[in-house]
Amino acid sequence: MLRLFGIDNGVIKEIDTTPDRLADNLASADWIDAHEPDEQERSLLQKLLHGDVPEFEEVEEIEASARCFVDQAGIHVHSLFVTQSEGRHATISVACILQKKRLITIREGEVADFRLMRMRARRGQIEARSPAELLVTLFEQKLENHADTLEDLHRQLEEVSYLVLEDEEAELNEAIEQLARLEDSNGKIRLCLMDSQRDISFLLRHLRRDPEHADTLREIMRDVETLMSHTTFLFDKINFLMDSTQGFINIEQNQIIKIFSIAAVVFLPPTLVASIYGMNFEFMPELDWLLGYPMAIGLMIMAGIAPYLYFKKKNWL
Repeated sequence: MLRLFGIDNGVIKEIDTTPDRLADNLASADWIDAHEPDEQERSLLQKLLHGDVPEFEEVEEIEASARCFVDQAGIHVHSLFVTQSEGRHATISVACILQKKRLITIREGEVADFRLMRMRARRGQIEARSPAELLVTLFEQKLENHADTLEDLHRQLEEVSYLVLEDEEAELNEAIEQLARLEDSNGKIRLCLMDSQRDISFLLRHLRRDPEHADTLREIMRDVETLMSHTTFLFDKINFLMDSTQGFINIEQNQIIKIFSIAAVVFLPPTLVASIYGMNFEFMPELDWLLGYPMAIGLMIMAGIAPYLYFKKKNWL
């Protein structure tokens, strides 16, 4: 699907188009957002790129030379964006191709940043005087989304911290699952931030002729470094809570094993007495005693109470 946008008096606005007018509108659009384009749409894009449209497998490549480069089609930046599906975060690579007259973005999945950009464009809230400024604005929106996501992760981490450190009735196994999910999300955010650092450094080299764009990109780079520090803090806190949770689980398990061990020791002497008097020897004088049975019962009770009192004195119980 192709969505077209134009710059009207410094404001980005969506262009309404129909299939029969699509080819003409493509030539005049300042921003072409290609979301999983079909074969017909890819053929139209090839005319604008003067070459092949990047395949999704090529966009996913991680080599620096494959993600940021310049060719006859324009300036290519393949950037990672965060998306959320079924309660988990994932990353999607978006191919951004900057030409003199237009910006082309090609992506496979739905990304919240582009959805928000479309909504803001319909409301006339995105100011841009050129496709290059629009690309810089897209990176600003991307960093804002990363910051909001990290704030959500921090809020969730505080809730898990309360479960682990203060709630005595909390299910620690559930806390481990939540921590693992938060660690995965934080790792994906950090990966996107590292990718953004590389992309912004590349754009700084190729957009340095425009001082305003360069200043904005440097400001974005400072924000990226700040968010990177925050992800490091979250990693440290997640690891601390993970270690604490595992430690509490080990303490609970050791306590259970301790109870079983003490119970085994307490019942061992009575079992020994019962085993002795359960033997079938012909000559056992106590069997003929009048008080032999009460004596054996009393002996077993005393043999069980004595270890219990000893453990109690040692504060093992």
